[in-house]
Amino acid sequence: MTQYILDSLTDVTDLGLNTILLNNVAAVIISLFVMLSYKITYSGTAYSRRFNISIGMIVLIITMIMCVISNNIALSLGLVGALSVIRFRAPIKDVRDACFLFWGIGIGICCGVAQYILPAISSGFILLFLLVFKGVKSEKNILLIARCTADTQNSVAAVILQHFKGDIHLKIKSADTESCEMIYEIGSAALKREQKANQTDIVQKLTGINGVQHVSLAEQTDDLTR
Repeated sequence: MTQYILDSLTDVTDLGLNTILLNNVAAVIISLFVMLSYKITYSGTAYSRRFNISIGMIVLIITMIMCVISNNIALSLGLVGALSVIRFRAPIKDVRDACFLFWGIGIGICCGVAQYILPAISSGFILLFLLVFKGVKSEKNILLIARCTADTQNSVAAVILQHFKGDIHLKIKSADTESCEMIYEIGSAALKREQKANQTDIVQKLTGINGVQHVSLAEQTDDLTR
């Protein structure tokens, strides 16, 4: 038993050239499928070709690593220690992008141990899942920013609350002796609903009030630009 453990820790089995080529060819083919899936299912406004290429690179890199460590426990433990010092600082624009990275890592692991059917079939199901739910979008938050004189802030706030019937949240309010700025948050669906019900735009309504200096609507987003 002891000898078996020692052999597992020290034995390094060289993969044949045919196996290495087959692993990498399979990784390239499936990674191209993932890259195509990312492109056709992307629904944002800032598609990044470099990020898509990085997905394919990750598949090949993980395949190479798995070819090295698949038959040796010592190498796998050493690799974990070596990778623990790496810190990734690239911003992930969307949680969906992180899922594609995990998808690529999973394919690389499978191809590195010569399991080709599993990632191929699973990738097809993942693409089908993405196509089915491609049209599902989360509700966007809209910021209503109103700047007015200090003595009209209460009347402006009352108009806003009355217009949206309470379906709006005050996030920030800053004021001094001369002016006041209020930032409200509302869902895009609620904004459209109230605009249709009131037959008027909140910006036009507020700018018609004496003392209102500036009104703007802005989409709240946490996206990072690459």
